[in-house]
Order: sequence, then structure tokens, then C-alpha cells
Amino acid sequence: MAAAAAPAAAAASPEAPAVTGKAEPEAGDEDSREVRVLQSLRGRIYEAKNLLPYLGPNKMRDCFCTINLDQEEVYRTQVVEKSLRPYFSEEFYFEIPRTFQYLSFYVYDKNVLQRDLRIGKVAIKKEDLCNHSGKETWFSLQPIDSNSEVQGKVHLELKLNELITENGTVCQQLVVHIKACHGLPLINGQNCDPYATVSLVGPSRNDQKKTKVKKKTSNPQFNEIFYFEVTRSSSYTRKSQFQVEEEDIEKLEIRIDLWNNENLVQDVFLGEIKVPVNVLRNDSSHQAWYLLQPRDNGNKSSKTDDLGSLRLTLCYTEDYVLPSEYYDPLKTLLLKSPDVQPVSASAAYILGEICQDQKDAVLPLVRLLLQHNKLVPFITAVAELDLKDTQDASTIFRGNTLATRCLDEMMKIVGGHYLKVTLKPILDEICESSKSCEIDPVKLKEGDNVENNKENLHYYVDKVFNTIVGSSVSCPTVMCDIFYSLRQMAAKRFPNNPHVQYSAVTSFVFLRFFAVAILSPHTFHLRPHYPDTQTNRTLTLISKTIQTLGNWGSLSRRKSRSKKSVMCEFLKMFQEERYFTDVKKFLDEISSTETKESSGTSEPVHLKEGEMYKRAQGRTRIGKKNFKKRWFCLTSRELTYHKQPGKDAIYTIPVKNILAVEKLEESSFNKKNMFQVIHTEKTLYVQANNCVEANEWIDKLCRVSRCNHNRLSSFHPSAYLNGNWLCCQETSENTPGCKPCTAGIPADIQIDIDEDRETERIYSLFTLSLPKLQKMEEACGTIAVYQGPQKEPDYCNFTIEDSVTTFKTIQQIKSIIEKLDEPHEKYRKKRSSSAKYGSKENPIVGKIS
Repeated sequence: MAAAAAPAAAAASPEAPAVTGKAEPEAGDEDSREVRVLQSLRGRIYEAKNLLPYLGPNKMRDCFCTINLDQEEVYRTQVVEKSLRPYFSEEFYFEIPRTFQYLSFYVYDKNVLQRDLRIGKVAIKKEDLCNHSGKETWFSLQPIDSNSEVQGKVHLELKLNELITENGTVCQQLVVHIKACHGLPLINGQNCDPYATVSLVGPSRNDQKKTKVKKKTSNPQFNEIFYFEVTRSSSYTRKSQFQVEEEDIEKLEIRIDLWNNENLVQDVFLGEIKVPVNVLRNDSSHQAWYLLQPRDNGNKSSKTDDLGSLRLTLCYTEDYVLPSEYYDPLKTLLLKSPDVQPVSASAAYILGEICQDQKDAVLPLVRLLLQHNKLVPFITAVAELDLKDTQDASTIFRGNTLATRCLDEMMKIVGGHYLKVTLKPILDEICESSKSCEIDPVKLKEGDNVENNKENLHYYVDKVFNTIVGSSVSCPTVMCDIFYSLRQMAAKRFPNNPHVQYSAVTSFVFLRFFAVAILSPHTFHLRPHYPDTQTNRTLTLISKTIQTLGNWGSLSRRKSRSKKSVMCEFLKMFQEERYFTDVKKFLDEISSTETKESSGTSEPVHLKEGEMYKRAQGRTRIGKKNFKKRWFCLTSRELTYHKQPGKDAIYTIPVKNILAVEKLEESSFNKKNMFQVIHTEKTLYVQANNCVEANEWIDKLCRVSRCNHNRLSSFHPSAYLNGNWLCCQETSENTPGCKPCTAGIPADIQIDIDEDRETERIYSLFTLSLPKLQKMEEACGTIAVYQGPQKEPDYCNFTIEDSVTTFKTIQQIKSIIEKLDEPHEKYRKKRSSSAKYGSKENPIVGKIS
């Protein structure tokens, strides 16, 4: 069963990739079937407050926030200028492709000329994340001490040997074998040059030895042995045993410190472990993995509140996805939901009723129903239920109901390409031109002219508006089908209102789709970076105007009732007949039953873009300069890279020529987060900025090329350098791969849906909501017996139209959940017992006794 935070995953980003973690087959299973362990994190960074001001006249700071897995940055917010209470309000979602100890949030002060200053941090242990799931919390910023910034683990072996000295006496010797480290941090974005000091420490001794430096690696293999004398010859007994004196062994410990060799400057501390020698009291040998710890004497401030605080919402999930056949009964029950009469008695609707937060249920339901072409009839059915309770046409589909939330999520999933072909060109122009569009005299900067700004804003609004109303041919078919249904239902519900059929559609396509994408282009992957303050203000004004024009054209030609007189005056510029006519024509086109994706196959689908490093093609020279920063773009047709965004492509790889996409072992170039695109000409080696980005690129590239007929079945996990493959040492560059390629991924490149994972999330939601499900079941019984008023305290919070049908559905849900509990419990027990304490998967934390 998923972790306690499981419902949080339901609001995952639709473009997020699935990350597969492989587990051992179940003992006793007839088949060697695997359970996939998938981690994800979502949440929101709201704001910081009470940050320390600068000393001097200019007290304000330019702040941004980062998210780190241990010491690896995986997300960065926009910069909020000149504030000691920066308001970020940024949502995040990503799959977590590796193990980690801490999730950390750092607040920075941006510095143009020098290194950015870290103001403070919030660090949460992985095991504590579930305590904060779904809660909006103010976290106090903690001081950042370099001695506490540690990550990684050490593999250590200790032994006690008998040693006969030259004069014939016998003493005892401690053998310390430091084997390896794993997961050390990046230093300034690069692999470190680690070494270790090994010390035997006691009340009157501190014997220290040192390993060799390992160059450019985060996973050094030391494999070095050190010897320390522990006891004197007087410890010898006639029993041929060499007992360590009790008073000595309690006081001795082995300390291992990891350092990064900085050559000319002071070495950087990477972490330490302390192991009491008395672990060998009952055994002559001890071997284990240990988590690196911060220094005990690190600077610890007792006034942590002085640094300020950060407001966050976090939802971490860990899903254990079973083989597909386990989910078939639940999946079948959910897919029947659109056909159940009434729809309020269906499994999908009941899930939305009993979840603590309805939006947790929406995404897995939408994705699952969408995959099986069941979403349109389901949304139609639940929207019709909404309309029964709508008394005022002006409020149609304005609330957050199951219907509106499902439609919102559907548009985010299927409308991504539509937004890119429609809005991206004009948004690029707006963000790159930096023209001022401020029309509020109070907010004008020195030297700005309000009339010029008004002309700029009018130009942009006109261009965005014309682009939108001319884009109907690109609107996805599933959106058109739902808009058509909404129009028909709204006209039937309010037959005397000629505008309501249009407002039913504009409630979504203008207010919840285009206006939101204009306001937050980065969220919809329309822009690679967050806009600056001025551009953000421009986008806000454009978004507000587009919302008004959408409502205006759909409801009537009445004058705007904007509360702000500045906006009211500006909107008078758009009171021409053509705006009303164009909006009406656009709404007619996107809410017809005709297929609108006629051009979908001819236009390439934009999948992902971003900045990465690539190794120079066909060059033999070795060195840092061999890796170049490039802007990569992936569509359904080709992968290209450019010197800068918007520039002509330097190199193009047709998707049909991709043979495989796989991770590249770190040892190839001593660089993390590398992958290889194997194609018909020459393998392309690429380094992403972090593990999350690398994982997303691999997933997208695998997905878009999976159906290629010439895909490879094996590959080389390392690079071909200096005349041989580093992995298998074969000398011919054309030697077939030495490792099987990664298993196939679903081929749908536009909608990334992992049915089993979505069903697992729904199972987790039902499991966590069993008490409410039980109450709903009891309410059905009460209604069936009691024929009085329907609004009784016991069940007034549930929509129960047909108590008998609803009761039967609940019984089916409970039966299916009980059967699914068994394999989950079996796997949970196996997982908890398989990782021995002290293993690489479950390392020891701190001292042991």
C-alpha cells in the first residue's frame, strides 16, 4: 500500500514521467513478477517572511528559493526583487528517480556580481515527510553551516587480529577496511575529489591515517586497509583468546571523515561517521554501510527564528505498483462509472465524495478514464448533476465541483500541444521584447509614458486575442466533444437565456485555460524561465483582459464592470462589434461535433525543451571544453540542439533514427546525470542539470521512439573511449551492446498514462478513506429504511440519489480493496525484512552500541 501521503500524488503534473524502481520477485510466487516502487513529490512554495535585512540604507533583498534532494538542486523559483517577505506562490511536481535522505528548501539572496548568498534552509528527513503531507506549514529557516551539509554513505569493515610482536609478546590489532563511498555531493556542480581520514580516537590517543584522493567521482572505491594497535601484550590470557580490556573498549571509537581535495585552498568537509570499537565485543568482524553525519561541533544557532520562515505545502508519495492483473477488477469497476444510473452511485463519483480533498481523486480518475475513452461521458454525466443545483445562469460551472475539476485536469493533459502552437510564439515575443505595458499611473516607472504603454498593451492583447479566436482547428477533439455536451446541457437547463450555452464553454476555455496559461507560462511549459517583474505585470494585464473579452463576448455586449477605473477605461478600446462576433464564432467552432484535429498529424507535437550539456560529436580531444552548453528541443519528429533558444538548429536527429535511449554510467566521463541517445549516425552523450531533468528527458525520448522498427535490444552502459568500450573492454566500436536495453514504455507520446499506477493511487485513496466509505454505506441503509426528509445529519454530506445502487457499488469497492490489501501487505513485509540494517539499501544512522 502506498505511504500515508498517497493521496497527494493525485494532483501530479500531467507531463511528469513515470520512474520505475525494480524490486525483488516475491518469494514463493509462481512467476517472477516485479513490484515497481515509484516516488513523487508535489506541493507549493508560498512565501518567506521576516528575512534579515541588509545593513545599510538599502535593506531589501532579491530572493529566490530552491528545492534540493540532499545537496542536488532539482527546482528553482523565480527571483522576487526588493523584498524581505518574498511571495513566490509556485507549485512544483516531479518524480524522484533516486534514493535520498533529506528534502531541503534553500532561500537565496541573488547576487549579480558574486556568488548567491544562502540565507537559510528547511531540511526535512525523508521519513518525516509524511507528517507534513497536505498541510500548509510555516517552517523556521535554519542556519546553513558547511559542516552540516552532508550526504552519502560509507562501506566499512572492522576486524580484530592477533599480532605477535618481535619479542614474542601478543597484542591485539584493529583492522579498518574502508571499502567505498556512495552518493557524495557535487561541489560547484561537479563531481568531487574525495579522500578519507581514518582515526582511532580515545581519551589519550588520536591516531590518524589517510586514503588516496579519488578524482572526479561521487562514488569512490577506496578499498584501503589501515591497522591500529588496540591492546597491550598484558591483555594475553592462557585461553588463547585476546580480550579487549573493558575499560579501554568503551572509550575507543573509529572516526572516518570524508573530504574534498581542494589543492590550493582549504579542503571541504563532506561528512563523518563514528563507530565504537565495542561493536566487536561479541564478534571479531563487523561490516556495514553507514550514513555520513554532520560534525557534532557544527555551528548551531539557538535563535533559528531570527533567520525568518518559509510557508510550504508538501505531499510525498511512495507507490508500490503491482503487476497489471491485480488491478483488473478495480479498473473494470471504475470504467463502468459513466454507464451507472445515476452517476452518483458509480465508483468514480463515490471516490470524489469520500476523499478528504476531492482534487486528490481527480487526476488518477481523469487519466484512467481518458485512456479508455470514458472521460467525455463521465464528465457529461457529473456536469448534468451540477446543473440540477444551478439556479442562476451567471454562476454556471463557476464552482470547484467534481465536474469542473475533472475538466480542468483534462484540459491540462490534452491541451498542452494546443497551447504551444497557439500561445508560445506570441508569449516568446512578449517576454523577449521587454516593452512596458503598465497603464496604472501609480505604478509607472520614471520615464514611462502611459499612452505609449497603453498602445503596447493594446497591441499585445489584440495579437493574443486574434491568435486564440483563430486557433479552433487545433483544439483537441476531446475538448470539443465536452464543450459540445456542455452547450447542449446549458441550453436545455436555461432555455430562455440565449447566452448561457456560450458562458458554459467560456467558463473553461477562457477563464480556466487560456487566461491561466498566459498568466503562468512556465507552469504550462510555454517558457523555460519565469518572467521578470515587469513582464509578469504585462502578462497579468493581458490575462485579465482576455478573461473579460471571453466573458464579454459570450454573455452580452454590455460594458465592462471592472472595479478598477484604469482597467475599465482600457477595456473600452475593445467594445467593437468584431470582438463579440469573433468570440462567438470561435466558441461555435470549438463546441461542434466535428473533429478539429485535422492538422494534428501534420504538425509536430512539442514535447520538451531545456538547457543541457552535450559532448562534442566526433572529436578525440579530452577535457572539460569537450562539453558544450546547448538548448535542446524534442518534438514528435526530431531532437535538435541549438546555441540559444530560438536560434537555428546546430544538429538534428530525426526521431525515426533513434535506436535507443539509456543512462550512461558516471565513470565514463566522471559526470553525473548523463544519458546517451543512440542513433544511426553516432551516439550523442548528454548531461542534464539534475537527476529529475535527466529522468524526464530519458522518459520522453524513450516514449517518442519506442515504436521505431530498428530499436536495439542491447546497449553499452559506458562510453567508447580511447579505442575500447569502458564497460566490456571490447575494442570494436560496432560491437553489439553488453547489457539488455530498458524495458518498453507506453507508446502514446502525447498523453503519458501509466494505468496501473493511476489505479494504485485510486486504491490508496479508497484505503485511506475507508471510514468515510463506511459512513456512506451506513447512510445508504438509513435512507433505504427511513423515508422521511433526505437531509439528515448522518448523510447530508453525501450525494445519494439511489441508496440501493450506491450500497451495491460500495460493497463491490470494499471487496476489491480487501483482495488488493493481501499482495500489498505481503510485499510490505518482504520489503521491510529484505533490507538488513547496515546494508547499502538500509544504512546505519549514527553510532551503534
